[in-house]
Amino acid sequence: MSTARSPERALYAVSDLHSAIPSNRRLVEGIRPGNDEDWILVAGDVAEHVEETASTLRLLAERFARVIWVPGNHELWSTNDDPVQLRGEERYRHLVAMCRELGVLTPEDPFPVWDGPGRTVTVAPMFVLYDYTWWPPGATTRQQALDAAYEAGVVCSDEFMLHPDPYPTRGDWCRARVAYTEDRLVAAADPAAPFLMVNHFPLVRQPTDVLWYPEFAQWCGTDLTADWHRRFPTAAVVYGHLHIPRTTWYDGVRFEEVSLGYPRERKNGLRRPIPRRILPAEVAGTAGADRSGQSAGAR
Repeated sequence: MSTARSPERALYAVSDLHSAIPSNRRLVEGIRPGNDEDWILVAGDVAEHVEETASTLRLLAERFARVIWVPGNHELWSTNDDPVQLRGEERYRHLVAMCRELGVLTPEDPFPVWDGPGRTVTVAPMFVLYDYTWWPPGATTRQQALDAAYEAGVVCSDEFMLHPDPYPTRGDWCRARVAYTEDRLVAAADPAAPFLMVNHFPLVRQPTDVLWYPEFAQWCGTDLTADWHRRFPTAAVVYGHLHIPRTTWYDGVRFEEVSLGYPRERKNGLRRPIPRRILPAEVAGTAGADRSGQSAGAR
């Protein structure tokens, strides 16, 4: 898990650490930079409890020159055993304030510019949810898609623990976040320093095509972001959530799924390096899908 010392600085990424799991925590504790100037992107699902999230980000902030975090759905869960009993937007703002105390950048901070080996990019951390527009085959309405998920037994735990307060629905919260993020991208777009977009959920639907249970895709993203990598100058996109670590390309743009995931999904060993080096790029080309050990309802 530790990174070999390197004479050149690099930008790494990881997601879905789920660091409250003991075996995951041991792996997280082994994450170290290869250079004192390395950055790391943390694309959500650090932990469910605020304090565990804070301790993990604190550990990384003590080791890396810069840590950039975006929330996953798990950080936004309101669980009965978390001392921080906040919901929805209030919980997210609490996490942002916590990150600022740790020196960790968030989707509410100015976009930092990485000017290092590989290329110059503007890192754009995002918090964009999902709006139930990615229906499974055969569904023609949101309700049909949700009914199909209940019938298949793959209902996302968000339905019970991720509250959208003060928005009426998670879809409404998603649309508000899309509008906010899109305005920020328009204002910061610079072809000389294209975006490295970072979001917990994939920005395009294609990565969900390999899910064992297509019913789960409705909790994975929104059609509203499908053209962002084309509309805006984009060097690469980093995401997690699916627990299918791989490299894919869409419209000539590299997409990196960088999740650690659950221990059962690693039964045959780590499938990709954790953390993943994004810049300079480790490899070129497209890796095949790895669907081993998926359990969609737990994400």
